[in-house]
Amino acid sequence: MHPDFENTAIAFQLKTDSQLERAYFLFKLIGNEPLVRIGTAVTNFAIKAHLPVEGLIRATVFDHFCGGVNEDDCMPIIDKMHEKGVYSILDYSVEGKEIENQLDFTLHKVLEVLDFVKKKSAIPFAVFKPTGFGRFELYAKVSAKKELTQDETAEWQRIIGRYDKVCKKAHDLNVALLIDAEESWMQDAADAIVLEMMRKYNKEKAVVFNTVQMYRWDRMQYLRKLNETATSEHFKIGLKVVRGAYMEKENERAKEYGYKSPICESKQATDDNFDNGVAFIMENLERISIFAGTHNEKSSLKLVDLMKKRDLDNADSNIWFGQLYGMSDHITFNLTAAGYNAAKYVPYGPVKDVMPYLIRRAEENTSVAGQTTRELALLQKEKKRRKLDI
Repeated sequence: MHPDFENTAIAFQLKTDSQLERAYFLFKLIGNEPLVRIGTAVTNFAIKAHLPVEGLIRATVFDHFCGGVNEDDCMPIIDKMHEKGVYSILDYSVEGKEIENQLDFTLHKVLEVLDFVKKKSAIPFAVFKPTGFGRFELYAKVSAKKELTQDETAEWQRIIGRYDKVCKKAHDLNVALLIDAEESWMQDAADAIVLEMMRKYNKEKAVVFNTVQMYRWDRMQYLRKLNETATSEHFKIGLKVVRGAYMEKENERAKEYGYKSPICESKQATDDNFDNGVAFIMENLERISIFAGTHNEKSSLKLVDLMKKRDLDNADSNIWFGQLYGMSDHITFNLTAAGYNAAKYVPYGPVKDVMPYLIRRAEENTSVAGQTTRELALLQKEKKRRKLDI
C-alpha cells in the first residue's frame, strides 16, 4: 500500500472541529512574517515581565506544537496517536541552560525519560540535545581545537560523562537514543563524542543515533567516513537525517567571520543532498539504521520507493520516518496507515522554558517556502470535507 498524502480524513482524524480551526488560525498567523516578529517580541517581553500570559500561550501555540508540561501530561495524546499506529518521541525541549546543576538536571530528566519510555510501547526512542549536557561555548572551543584550561578540561570530561551515562542506560534498557545536531561550529565536538558512544554501545545494533543536517554540503563526506570507520571497527550506525534548523544563523556567521558558508548554495542542492544521504544509507542498511526526519513529501516518497525497490517490509525495524508534533500530519498519519514506521517528535516542558523552541518553530515555518501554504491548504480541504460530510 502506497501512502496517500492527500488523504485529509486520515491526516486529521484525531482533530476535533475546534482543533482544526485553531490549527488553521495558527498557520495563518505563522504565514505572516511581520506578525511572527511582533508576536515573538511581545511574547518574550510578557514572559520576562512575568505577565499572566501562560494560560493564553498554553491554549494556543503550546497545545498545538507541544504534548504537555511533563511526561504524564503528554500521555493522552501519545496514546491516541498510538491507537492510529503513530509512535511518539518525548523531547524535553528546554534549551539554553549553561549552569552545571541545570545540565545535571537535564541529564536526570533524560534518564527518567529512558525509564518511562521502556514501559511504553508507544514511545520507541528517547532524545536529547548536545547543549542540554554542556555549554555551547565549550563545544565550540573543542570543535575549533583550541587548548582548554584545566577547569575546562574537567568540565569537558563531565560532559562526556553525561553522554556515557545516558548511552549506557539506553543500551542496558534496549531503547534507541536520538542525539540532535546543532550549529556547525560546535558540531564537530558533539560528533566526536557520539562516535565514541557508537563504538561502545552499537556493537550489536544501533542504539545511539547521531543527527546529520543535510543542508550542510559537507555531510555526505561525513557519512562516508563514518561508514568506513564502522565497517573497519565493526559497530552499527544510527542516523537521524534532517535538512537542518539553523540556516539563517549559519549564513550570517559565515558572512560575519569571512568563511565559506557550510550551507548548500540552494534549496535544490539541499534537497539533492538529503536524498543522496538517504540513498547512501539505504545502500548500507546492513550497517546503518535510519530515522528520516522530514516534512518534505517528495523525500518521504523517495524513501518509500527505495524500500520497495529493495523489497523491504513496510515496517522494517531499521527504517523510521519522523515529523514534529503539530506539523505534517498528512505525512505521518498516512505513512502509518500504509504500514510504515512513523513517529511524532512530541516536545514538552514548562511553558515559559519551552518558548525558545516554539519561537524557532514559528520562525522556521515562516522562512520555509511553501510549508505553511501546504498546511493551510490541507486544513482548508479537511474543513470543506467535513462540511460536506464526505
